[in-house]
Amino acid sequence: MQPLPVPCPADLIPDATGTGAFHQAYRQAMAHRAVFVAIESDGPRWTVKADTLTAGPEHSVDDTVVQAIRAAIVRLVHAREVDADAYMGPIYFMMHSVSSEERARDLAAALHAALYGDLEPLDRAVPPTAG
Repeated sequence: MQPLPVPCPADLIPDATGTGAFHQAYRQAMAHRAVFVAIESDGPRWTVKADTLTAGPEHSVDDTVVQAIRAAIVRLVHAREVDADAYMGPIYFMMHSVSSEERARDLAAALHAALYGDLEPLDRAVPPTAG
């Protein structure tokens, strides 16, 4: 399995539903020293997960990026697109109760790009509020 490209198209985000699939995807990310990102089915809802530890100690995420990700997750919570129990970094990110696989993949791909410093996909997936 090859590492995910950056930016990663939504259709390449792995479905890590089930313990075996999750561990395989996580081990693959570690082997490639890449940010882990995946989606998981929870009945009719989906979960988005990302972890930067798999990329190794040389991978760092700028504080402004973490703040942008947190702000996007807060907007998703306020819009009731994800549950309020979301993990918002700075190392581990998780969003529960995403309504569809397609939306979960879009959010996961945007989060993956953001964790590599590209906020544009995140801004498209979760537009900042006008202000």
